[in-house]
Amino acid sequence: QVQLVESGGGLVQAGDSLRLSCAASGRPFSRYIATTAWFRQAPGKEREFAAAIPWTGTNIVYADPVKGRFTISRDNAKNTVYLQMNSLKPEDTAVYYCAAHSGGNVYSVGSYNYWGQGTQVTVSS
Repeated sequence: QVQLVESGGGLVQAGDSLRLSCAASGRPFSRYIATTAWFRQAPGKEREFAAAIPWTGTNIVYADPVKGRFTISRDNAKNTVYLQMNSLKPEDTAVYYCAAHSGGNVYSVGSYNYWGQGTQVTVSS
């Protein structure tokens, strides 16, 4: 099993920045996890893809609403993935989830078998 714990959420104003962290423990990440991603779920909406990064750190992908404002990165030595969020907007308000899988469609909620409990991000206007 792989355990994921998110941190770094909070209440900020529009235009501010936040950095989320996802710390993994359990099975050796490099052996079992191909991709780690961030998803988000706003009240009353479905969970949606935000960004993903493979173990190698190449072929990073972003959803269009966050492209150019969010940056996903990883520190394999610390088994931690980060999401730097800049120029935050009220529509970024959501619970942000870290997810990991050993393979599959990186954009699909259903392809991820490991999930954190989420961290709330609230952006006021």
